[in-house]
Amino acid sequence: MPPTSPSPARIPPPTRARASKNNTFSASLQCVSPTWDGPNPDPDPVTDEPPATASAPTGVKLRDYQEECIQTVLAAFEQGHKRIGISLATGSGKTVPRSELATQTLIVAHRRELVEQAARHCSNTYPDQTVELELGKLAASGTADITVASLQSILSRDRYLKFDPDRFKLVLVDEAHHIVAPGYLKLLEHMGLRHKQANSPNLVGVSATFGRFDGVSLGAVIDEIVYHKDYVDMISEKWLSDVLFTTVKSNVDLSQVRRKGKGGSGEFETDSLSRAVNTTELNDVVVRTWFAKAANRKSTLVFCVDLNHLTSLTQRFRHYGVDARFVTGDTPTRERAERLDAFKNGEYPVLVNCGVFTEGTDIPNIDCVLLARPTRSRNLLIQMIGRGMRLHNNKKDCHVIDMVAGLEAGIVSTPTLFGLDPDELVSEVTAEEMYELADRKEAELERESRAKENLPADEPASQRSYNVTFTEYDSIFDLISDSSGEKHVRSISRLAWVQISPDKYILNGSGKTYLKIERVPNAGPDEPQYKAFEVRELPSSSNSKSPYAAPREVLSAHTFVDAIHGCDKYASEKYPFFVIGAFLNWRKDPATPGQLKFLNQLRGTGEELGPNDITKGAAGDMIIKLRHGARGRFAALEAARKRQVKLAAIDELNRERKLNEVVSVGPLNA
Repeated sequence: MPPTSPSPARIPPPTRARASKNNTFSASLQCVSPTWDGPNPDPDPVTDEPPATASAPTGVKLRDYQEECIQTVLAAFEQGHKRIGISLATGSGKTVPRSELATQTLIVAHRRELVEQAARHCSNTYPDQTVELELGKLAASGTADITVASLQSILSRDRYLKFDPDRFKLVLVDEAHHIVAPGYLKLLEHMGLRHKQANSPNLVGVSATFGRFDGVSLGAVIDEIVYHKDYVDMISEKWLSDVLFTTVKSNVDLSQVRRKGKGGSGEFETDSLSRAVNTTELNDVVVRTWFAKAANRKSTLVFCVDLNHLTSLTQRFRHYGVDARFVTGDTPTRERAERLDAFKNGEYPVLVNCGVFTEGTDIPNIDCVLLARPTRSRNLLIQMIGRGMRLHNNKKDCHVIDMVAGLEAGIVSTPTLFGLDPDELVSEVTAEEMYELADRKEAELERESRAKENLPADEPASQRSYNVTFTEYDSIFDLISDSSGEKHVRSISRLAWVQISPDKYILNGSGKTYLKIERVPNAGPDEPQYKAFEVRELPSSSNSKSPYAAPREVLSAHTFVDAIHGCDKYASEKYPFFVIGAFLNWRKDPATPGQLKFLNQLRGTGEELGPNDITKGAAGDMIIKLRHGARGRFAALEAARKRQVKLAAIDELNRERKLNEVVSVGPLNA
């Protein structure tokens, strides 16, 4: 039998006027981050949140987007949706609706700080409701109005069995990008939420980073995200702090750093990454960068790889006379609280950590975030940046300094959040300026591509300009070996997209089945600019003259980045990742004899490729280009080039003729 508690761990209500019982779903249970109508009482020294026993304000004032979020959730439930997600930026005051009609609400989080924070918010917002904790040795009764539980505790010794799914109306999961982890799936199975069904409680997942780096689809649990507020929008509307971005080339070699996941598709392995970045030379670069860019900042939070890196980098700061202190997961609670309190009071300028402050903890005075560690996880990057985006009276903005590394390792850096290459170098650029830079880069790429391939239609020869620089391919092999297009697309995707032409990309899925993204010709400004299709191989027994079925449209999108991200999600659910991943270990192996034989036929009189000249992945990409039109593209380029050379020669003859017709004083040419 699951354990029960003779004295349930209840949270006492705050000593203030009780909230009205007329609060319905339009009032929110602020269980992640509060937005009080007035100043906060003295915060908890660890979590920076009002203590449950403190005198709190008499009401909760919702921001416009929070009210909009609640109404959207209401509408989704009324339409029959049972398992929904809310996506709000870190620091936005994520509100989670709760109906007064609900018999019980279960809130689950994966970290102790998040659980304690949620319990305090519930107690402050709904003082007339019973709030109980399922956390460590504290056991809830299973019958409280609101139960807040840590995932580890509720799973321990099957304590979740005391929670009767039929009694609950709402299950809330905080930091819901973890929701497809095995522990959550076990709990959701018990609550009747593992699969969508009419008689289950409602499920709301809340996260600032709805996505998982390991490729596991959140769609297995969350049917749809019904509300999203991007952090860039939050900045422009002054709900979050302005952010300045600076990227610094660290020149760290990550080629030998091992990666987690199947085929090395996941995040860097911690020990291996630490050995690569934790050197005196690189740590000195980090400290010198801070002196050059952020020495005037009052509160800098530094993110390291592991404890060894944290120790070394803290020592380098101190070596140069900077009062830097650190906090780890092993720092005793009281000492940790004292260091955080001193940091918030501005008693020292640099706080170093490794993974402690990525989720849940609010330190709003942070005015600089220094990313001294590379990552391949977009979620982790956003969480680290988000630590500096909360508003604070004593800061104008937050300066995010990113020590970027090489493109070839699949790095996610601050520029990639805006559709730029990960090694793009910027200095004190705002989020809006980053988007503008990305737009200019994309427009420039398009101009370059069109300059390579297209001549102005029906333009008189005398008006043509021949000083345009464009790439010339001396052979079909030179064309298919040009990987500049792949470099761009793989800065925004971890899948092995191949650029066939400026307006066409292919992702080989399984066998001869593939995805393709194409620009929509002559699309209006308000129409989708890109469409994606799946092309499926027909069985050999088919009587069709073509080996493929008719293309099936998968999605349409207004931007190339949206098209790529949408197709990535589709591909992760349809195709094996060890086939479609762009940074898998097998792609680094030498090309196979069959690949080399195929490609050497295109080399002409050039020296034949050997197994050490080209990798298996690069050879595969070249072969995909050939299968999907590279020969025809090369022929068109050659024809265009010959036409251009001919027209240039004619134009030169015309120019000389006109010069000869001009009479001038001087000797005549013989």
